[in-house]
Amino acid sequence: MKVIPLTPIIGAEIIDVDLTQPTRKLIKEVENVLFEYSVVFFRDQPMLSRNQHIELAKLFGPIHMHPGVPLDEQHSGYLSVHTDHNTKVAVGNRWHSDVTHEKEPPYISILQNHEIPPAGGDTLFSSMYAAYQAFSPRMKLLLDGLTARHSCEQPYKNIFNIKEESLEDGYSEAIHPVVLRHHGSGKPALYVNREFTEELIGLPPEEGKALLEFLFSHAERADFHCRFKWSKNAIALWDNRSAQHFAIWDYWPNTRRGYRVAVRGGPPEMWKSTQV
Repeated sequence: MKVIPLTPIIGAEIIDVDLTQPTRKLIKEVENVLFEYSVVFFRDQPMLSRNQHIELAKLFGPIHMHPGVPLDEQHSGYLSVHTDHNTKVAVGNRWHSDVTHEKEPPYISILQNHEIPPAGGDTLFSSMYAAYQAFSPRMKLLLDGLTARHSCEQPYKNIFNIKEESLEDGYSEAIHPVVLRHHGSGKPALYVNREFTEELIGLPPEEGKALLEFLFSHAERADFHCRFKWSKNAIALWDNRSAQHFAIWDYWPNTRRGYRVAVRGGPPEMWKSTQV
């Protein structure tokens, strides 16, 4: 296994690995790279079958079931990610971490694209470790102990036209720390995103809205990014606790088709500045 960083702070390609035959030793090595670089990429992979994809994810932990899947569909955790000339709204075309509106959001997401457009369709990733470290000491002090409300209602209702009655638990929401302590690396990471974070708890609306907008813009800074250009059957594996991502929809009417499986995580743990 060879690791090639894309940038000093986020993103690494791992080569000389066949993910159809993963071992627990390999998974541990990959997870250690993930703790450092937040997202890892594997090119030149065979097309994973449904079972291979799910079994790969299970080596990292239990499978996460996406709450946005309608009740009449199979809850396997194996999600189709498909965009073509009929698509009105592309999934992921906004900065976010996956499903932060749940009390126990997914830890890892694993995406393989089986078909890619002839040009475009890159995915951006942003380091929330770097975002937190770039704050001034006073800003870190301000964020210490703050929590935020995350909800899926606005994007599900107004963007994706998902009706509440089609969801098993309706429009879900959760309260999470604004800065979390990563369970694996022990490092602090900013944990708010433009897609799902609605308000800061305990602040007047005017102050909370202004601070949230600053945090969103800060998290999306270009110097925290890496950019991945997909190749057929490449696999991206990212840590939702320490990275946000943005799937660029610049390839209409062409097709991008793949599948994603996510790994369950526990409740995000609050970072305390006294842990430094």
